[in-house]
Amino acid sequence: MKRKPTVAIVGRPNVGKSTFVNRLIGARNSIVDDLPGVTRDRIYFDVEWQNKAFTVIDTGGIIPGDEDDIMVSIFDQAKLACEEADKIIFLVDGKDGVNPVDYDIANILRQSGKPIFLAVNKCDNPESLMMTSDFYALAVGDPVGISALHGSGGVGDLLELVTEDFEVLEEDEEDNRIKIAIVGRPNAGKSSIVNAILNTDRVIVSDVSGTTRDSIDSYVTYKDKEFIIVDTAGIRKKSKVDYGVEKFAVDRAIRSIRECDVALLVIDAKEGISDQDKKISSIVTEAGKGLIVAINKWDLIEDKKANTLNKFEKELAVDIPFLSFAPKIFISAVTKQRLGQIFDESLKVYEQCTKRISTGLLNKVINEAYALNPPTSFKGKRLKIYYITQAKTQPPTFVLFVNNEELLKDSYKRYLENKLREAFGFFGTPIRISVRERGNKG
Repeated sequence: MKRKPTVAIVGRPNVGKSTFVNRLIGARNSIVDDLPGVTRDRIYFDVEWQNKAFTVIDTGGIIPGDEDDIMVSIFDQAKLACEEADKIIFLVDGKDGVNPVDYDIANILRQSGKPIFLAVNKCDNPESLMMTSDFYALAVGDPVGISALHGSGGVGDLLELVTEDFEVLEEDEEDNRIKIAIVGRPNAGKSSIVNAILNTDRVIVSDVSGTTRDSIDSYVTYKDKEFIIVDTAGIRKKSKVDYGVEKFAVDRAIRSIRECDVALLVIDAKEGISDQDKKISSIVTEAGKGLIVAINKWDLIEDKKANTLNKFEKELAVDIPFLSFAPKIFISAVTKQRLGQIFDESLKVYEQCTKRISTGLLNKVINEAYALNPPTSFKGKRLKIYYITQAKTQPPTFVLFVNNEELLKDSYKRYLENKLREAFGFFGTPIRISVRERGNKG
């Protein structure tokens, strides 16, 4: 798979970088808000334009010299994006005119030695387009007036310049990469795990709860297998989530769960499992995704006797019995202890999620389960199971044909699910059993 060219979108806060990115990808994937500094990390998106594919990096707004910790981190992220990028789009605000900060950013970008394309945003009318000539003062090339919000102006002209030497796409290759969403409560160590895996400050790590606001994709190769790691915003209780940017971030995290192959639920070893962790796990299972429970910060557990890990596993079994199917791994982002298990277990779980069982084998197991423990009769009627078949994978979904759906009680349905797991594994994946009636209800 050829590496796609990378284009970084850089500029001071609130000039419309995320709006511009959303215009490129045709969806509201970056969080857009009037609050400066909303995009904190560098976010990667795949873009296709005029049959040319490239990767766009949406960066946090730069304010050179701002000593605020988060702003310094945003500045560092933008510098890293420029180092990674093949080309840079420097976005400025046409309504505000040339800003002193723009001069500082221009000086920094020139030092990168990368091709720079100056885009003057918010040129929504002919008058504002006339003002673009003022930006020649930045000495980074010819300014191109655009309107990221409306798609008018020279967005096409700008992309024509940027992608001039990009290769035209060949036939689509199937994407076999496993997508792992890192999910959990705020401050459980999700971003630290990503940084430890990548050996770089790929995302901003801070003790301030809720630092990661966007869902961020990283690409990893482990044992010759490619993975996509998605770092998501911490999911807090609804009552504690402020409307606006944080709500968007939580919505994005939930959407990332729905789009992933496997979710890694990160639990703080010192704090143990919480009701919110249970809620997040239910979001994963309801979405039908593979699930791994990662107990992070295991290095902070001081009293590590031989049976400490087993004791913790037993406590988890009591606290979250409905997640008995999910593998549990004990890791440390700080010491990088057992981080490889994330990928090893993800491969196993993905295999289970995509497993197909023949109808013959399924019916043999269900018939034996029925004979071993027949369902109790209800109002003189007894459940009859005619046959079972697998309808789909991810999650494994089965259709059970019976005489009367009302006679299949939840407890017996769980019994059948357990028998399927005993026979075929399905470790790390939820199972769906849908019921259909056929024939006489008696």
